[in-house]
Amino acid sequence: MNQDHNQDHGMEQLLNLVAKLRDPIDGCPWDIAQTFASTVPHTLEEAYEVADAIEKNDLVLLKEELGDLLLQIVLYSQIAKEKNLFAFADITAGITEKLIRRHPHVFGNANGKVGSAEEQLAVWEALKKDEQRSKNQPSRDGIATALPALARAKKLCMLLELSQVDSSSFFSIIETIEEKATELRSSAMPKEQNIGDLLFACVNLARKLQIDPEVALRQANGRAERLLR
Repeated sequence: MNQDHNQDHGMEQLLNLVAKLRDPIDGCPWDIAQTFASTVPHTLEEAYEVADAIEKNDLVLLKEELGDLLLQIVLYSQIAKEKNLFAFADITAGITEKLIRRHPHVFGNANGKVGSAEEQLAVWEALKKDEQRSKNQPSRDGIATALPALARAKKLCMLLELSQVDSSSFFSIIETIEEKATELRSSAMPKEQNIGDLLFACVNLARKLQIDPEVALRQANGRAERLLR
């Protein structure tokens, strides 16, 4: 109970601090000048620094970087509050409601448990589409166009399989990779397109092997970097 109280107090303190930093009279000029758009590069940088701390298994650094990332969310919420759009409480209420809604096997009356993470992903996507239909919203793939190409390819591969557009097996993906590599030697197809198809197939193969392609490539970058030392 005391721990919950401390968490609530800490969050309230951070919200008040950011509001003070953006006070038009007594605040910090840099913080006052920030907008939704100007904060985006800092958010992306902090997210990558969180990933870097995890990759290094530096838990002290991870705690610090998570704080920096949380600051970005609080800053967005403060900017929105000043514009009478929404507040931090609306953000937490929204994600709480969504998590409960998208996990009926945990919080609802659904019979039985979801058997695997893959099965839960399918349930999540199905519920999301149902919600969009009930709100008369056009169906969206839910993949931000600003995502790095590697991360976007991974999500597209997952959605293609969930929607049964692509049911490629491990061996058929290997064949696709070999085919695309062969085409690079002789095909009249633009090399950029061929390389793109090859990279997409490699991402799909990594997903089939339950390997995060971003992590795998970062590790390969690390091995290459060590050769330069």
